[in-house]
Amino acid sequence: MNKPTTWKFLMSLIAVGIVIGTFFYSNYLAERISNREKRQMEEWVAAQQAIANAAMGDDLSLASVVIAEQTTIPVIETNERDSIMGFMNLDSSKAKQNKEYLTEKLSLYKSEGNYIKTYIDNEEKKFNVYYYGESSLLKQVRYFPLLQLLIVILFTSMMVISINNRNKSMQNQLWAGLAKETAHQLGTPISALSGWTTILKEGASTHEILPEMEKDIDRLKIISERFSLIGGTPKKEKVELQQLVNHVVEYTKKRASEKVDFVFQCDAKHPIYLLLAPTLLEWVIENICKNGLDAMDGSGRITLTITELDQEVRLDINDTGKGIPIDLQQEIFQPGVSSKKRGWGVGLTLSKRIVEDYHGGKLFVASSEPGKGTTFSILLKK
Repeated sequence: MNKPTTWKFLMSLIAVGIVIGTFFYSNYLAERISNREKRQMEEWVAAQQAIANAAMGDDLSLASVVIAEQTTIPVIETNERDSIMGFMNLDSSKAKQNKEYLTEKLSLYKSEGNYIKTYIDNEEKKFNVYYYGESSLLKQVRYFPLLQLLIVILFTSMMVISINNRNKSMQNQLWAGLAKETAHQLGTPISALSGWTTILKEGASTHEILPEMEKDIDRLKIISERFSLIGGTPKKEKVELQQLVNHVVEYTKKRASEKVDFVFQCDAKHPIYLLLAPTLLEWVIENICKNGLDAMDGSGRITLTITELDQEVRLDINDTGKGIPIDLQQEIFQPGVSSKKRGWGVGLTLSKRIVEDYHGGKLFVASSEPGKGTTFSILLKK
């Protein structure tokens, strides 16, 4: 599962968790409010009965307070013949304009099963029934999960759209940078071949020129192979890591200033063999070394160190250059981001993909200090 898919899955999982949690908690609150309103209605009906049956001189202050405080729960009163005797906390204007308004509300409250029956005369079987509905607060609590679901869906949709747009922007930057990097990589050997061709036309000896032309042709083959492997699944082979690193060091050293020292050291006294795509991994090491050369402005030291660990092999590439600004150290592997004044910020993006996606390893900035240099670390599984 790739990273964008993983993020989308995690976001969806979190959204579902929020909705489920909110649903259960809202139901819990709704149940508590419903029980409280039932007790409130029972107290209200009891207060109504107390006032109706009161004798002269009875203290009705408490009953009056209970009745006065009931201003939120809608109630419809009926008699034993199911005729509507009165109502409260309902829209009186609608009741006057629409005869069916109270009937429809009564039918709704009956279906909900919330009522209290009080007998007026047991012998004559006279009684009143108080059907009541849910208060606006209780309705809000019940509908809150739906509202939150809509909010979560909108939020998640906005996040997914934002991530997709960001990924498309990164892909566009990557492809643009890759095209420029291809032209840059091909430019050196092509210019060299053009120069050798001119020299041959002037009558120079082929014995000296052909070997150099063969080197440039081999370089073109390597560049072609590297770019052809990007986007596919490269074939891995058993490779001696020390020999591979040494090959890159020798190649880079010939193209660097004489004021740059290269140091290659390894703590293992035996060859370290790993399953690698050698052409691509050489590209990664070469790219990091070139970044180091650019950061040192033609003078300094590049140190490559192999350390054998229990389950992994670590390759540290240190330069004594300018260092990477702190604000760029977390973003340096994103396409379009570069600490160099010139460049397209695509080399480290491809390098990270080669190490992590193709080899299952890790590539990161181990340390970087302005004015003292940078260390990149590559971790590869044994």
